[in-house]
Amino acid sequence: MATLNKHEDVKALLGRQPRGPFDVVLRDDQGAPVVIRNGPVLDDGTPMPTRYWLVGRQARLAIDRLEAGGGVSAAEAAVDPGELERAHLRYAAERDSSVPQGWAGPRPAGGVGGTRRGVKCLHAHYAWYLVGGDDPVGRWVAEQLAHCRGPEGEPGQVPEGEPGQVPPTLSNG
Repeated sequence: MATLNKHEDVKALLGRQPRGPFDVVLRDDQGAPVVIRNGPVLDDGTPMPTRYWLVGRQARLAIDRLEAGGGVSAAEAAVDPGELERAHLRYAAERDSSVPQGWAGPRPAGGVGGTRRGVKCLHAHYAWYLVGGDDPVGRWVAEQLAHCRGPEGEPGQVPEGEPGQVPPTLSNG
């Protein structure tokens, strides 16, 4: 699926045109984008709170199913609230440091996925974790996915009977 055009690759994964500047910061072993890093402001001036976006199909599907099974509540119950609050602050600080100097328009707010507290979206936490973010929820997601096995017992797949899987090999950029 990967081409030499990051915009076309990401457009195909999103099912729409990207609405702002981004960089592909993680690719799978086939070269397809898995995580993009968004600019803090969309092309129309709208703030973009989600710095890291999970775009890889297989990873998204695995997280969709984890969320559908109560993963957001389970993750929030499993991680230390103080550690999660500090992660939100680190994420916001990194994103906010990329707001263009002199920007007078609205600014992004919140931490991971735009929330100030708790867990809103496992996809956003996992995306940040995959690219090196110190995120207790992303770490929890990775642990949950590591326990999943496919029909042949291979790691990284969603529970038995589910067709999705987490990409087995990921690479930066």
